[in-house]
Amino acid sequence: MEGFEELLSGPGQALLAEAAEADVSEDGLLGTASRLRERYPAALVAAALTQVRLRARAREKFGDDAARMYFTQAGLEQSTRACVAEYRARRFAAYLDGGRVLELGCGIGADLAARARAGCRGEGVERDPLTAAVARANLTALGLSDLASVRQGDATEEDPAGFAAVFADPGRRTSRGRVFDPRSYEPPLDVVLELVGRAPAGCVKAAPGIPYEAVPEGTETEWISVAGDVKEAALWSGALAGRARRRATLLDGRGRVWTLAPEEDPGTAPVREWGRYLYEPDGAVIRAHLVAEVAAAVGGGLADEHIAYITGDALVATPFAAAYEIDEVMPFSVKRLRAELRRRRIGTLTVKKRGSAVDVQRLRHDLGFGGKGRRTSGHGEQELTLVLTRVGKAPVALLTHPKDLPSLEQHKASARDTS
Repeated sequence: MEGFEELLSGPGQALLAEAAEADVSEDGLLGTASRLRERYPAALVAAALTQVRLRARAREKFGDDAARMYFTQAGLEQSTRACVAEYRARRFAAYLDGGRVLELGCGIGADLAARARAGCRGEGVERDPLTAAVARANLTALGLSDLASVRQGDATEEDPAGFAAVFADPGRRTSRGRVFDPRSYEPPLDVVLELVGRAPAGCVKAAPGIPYEAVPEGTETEWISVAGDVKEAALWSGALAGRARRRATLLDGRGRVWTLAPEEDPGTAPVREWGRYLYEPDGAVIRAHLVAEVAAAVGGGLADEHIAYITGDALVATPFAAAYEIDEVMPFSVKRLRAELRRRRIGTLTVKKRGSAVDVQRLRHDLGFGGKGRRTSGHGEQELTLVLTRVGKAPVALLTHPKDLPSLEQHKASARDTS
C-alpha cells in the first residue's frame, strides 16, 4: 500500500514514465531494474516495473486507457473488459435519471469508470485497501473523480437505501485459481443477490458457467461474448431486468453489438439430415438456450437433438453463429481421415468438436499434424476445418471450410431499448 502511494508522488510518476520507455521484457528486465535502482529506491522500482508490465498486459482489455491506469495482478484478471463495461454502462444510463449507483466490490474500478463516462454518478466499495487505492487512482487518471468515488469497506455491510441501482462483482478467484461454485464467491452469490435485491434495480456480474439453478426467479440472465469468446453472465434484476429472462449479447470489440432474446417460444429445433452448411452457434447463444431461435433464423435444424450444431441448405446471414460449408460427412475413422487428408493435400488443419470424446491433440498427431495444425511431414497447401461430433451414438467427422456470411452489416445493433 505504501509503495503504491509513493508511486503516485512526483518522483514515483517520473520513475513510472522512465520505466515505460525502458526494456521490461524477460531478457531486459533485470538490466532495467539495476539501472533504475541506481537512482530510485528498490521498492519503488519494483512497484513501477510491475505497473509497466501489467499495463502492457491490460492493453488487450482496456486499449489506450491501459497506459495511464493502475492495476494489481488479481484486479486485472477479474476486471471487466472495457467494451463489456461500456455496453453495460449504456444499459444503466438508459435506466437512471440522475440516480446514483452503488457498486459492491468495485475492484480496480473498470465498471465504475465506464458508468461515469456514460454519465452515471456512483460510489464504489472495495474491501482490500490496495485495490481501493488503485480504483481511486484510476478514476483520477481518467478524469472521472467528480462523478464517482471509492471507499474501503465490507460489501456485506452496505445499505443500498438511497441508491437508484446496485452493481456487484463478487470475487471469483482465490490463491488457488478460479472459483466456479457461486457459494464460494466472495461474498457468496446468494448474499450478493440479497443485497442487490434491496435496490429498485440491480446487476450482478457472474461467471459464464453459472449453474442455471443459481439464478433466482424474476432475474434476466445475459450471457456476453466478445469476438466469439463468452466472457461473463450478467444477472439483471428489478427495473433493469428485461421482459425476456435470458439473452445472448455479442460484442465484436470494435463497437458493434448484437443481442438475441426470445420474443416467443420457438419450441425445439427440428432434427434433420446434414445439409450443405454447418452453423456453429456462439457460446453465449448456447448458454442462453437460444439455439432453436438461431436454427429458425437460418432455416436449419439439428443433426442430433442434444448437440448444438445447426445444419441447413442455405447460407443465411447471422451474427449469432459461424458458418462452414460441408464438403463431406463420414463415419469417424482415423485411418480413413488420414488417407483423405493426404488425398486432399491438406497442409493446415483446424479441429473442432462437440459431443465427441476424441482427444484433439492426440488426433492431430495421429493424422500427421503438429500442435498448431500444420502438417509435420510431406506436402500440402490446402486448409480444412475438421468437425467431430455424433448423431445418436454414431461418431461422425465433417470436412468443412469456413464461409463468410453475406450482408452481416444488416445485423448492426439497433437503437431499440434492450431492457
